[in-house]
Amino acid sequence: MKWLSFLFMGMCLPAFTTGVSAQIKIGYVNTQEILAELPEVKQAEANLKSLEQQLQKKGQKMVEELQKKYQDLERKQKQGLIAPKQLEEEAQKLEQEKLKIAQFEQEMRDQLLKKQQELMAPVLEKVQKAIEAVAKEKGYTYILDAAAGVLYADPQYDVSDLVRQKLQAGGN
Repeated sequence: MKWLSFLFMGMCLPAFTTGVSAQIKIGYVNTQEILAELPEVKQAEANLKSLEQQLQKKGQKMVEELQKKYQDLERKQKQGLIAPKQLEEEAQKLEQEKLKIAQFEQEMRDQLLKKQQELMAPVLEKVQKAIEAVAKEKGYTYILDAAAGVLYADPQYDVSDLVRQKLQAGGN
């Protein structure tokens, strides 16, 4: 009797899985390519580059001033114009300035990352809404991101152009 129920399940299981897989529609999109094409992303990159150059210029100025102070202190030491105790105090001050520069560099990286996130958030949201709109309009159950590591995808399921059209049309 058990073998009869296994046989029945064996015959019904393929029919069930075929019905389930027919309901799933999967597409993919390459968000990296789409983002690279958007003028908003190019503008954000230009803004970030400008901010980075400003911060680097400020950091370079700090480094140059520190180098001058080191050279001046070294010159005073060679010429015997500074007492050993005063030399030690000045060297400690310069070490503190060196630490401030390292701290500035970390703050610069943090500031650039924060600005990048601030500038890109609305763009990423716009692309996400376009992807969702295409998925709903075309009946996709899933849309994968090819840039996130899809190992193989049939080009007929690439919805990148549909998403581009949606973005050009104004998003959703």
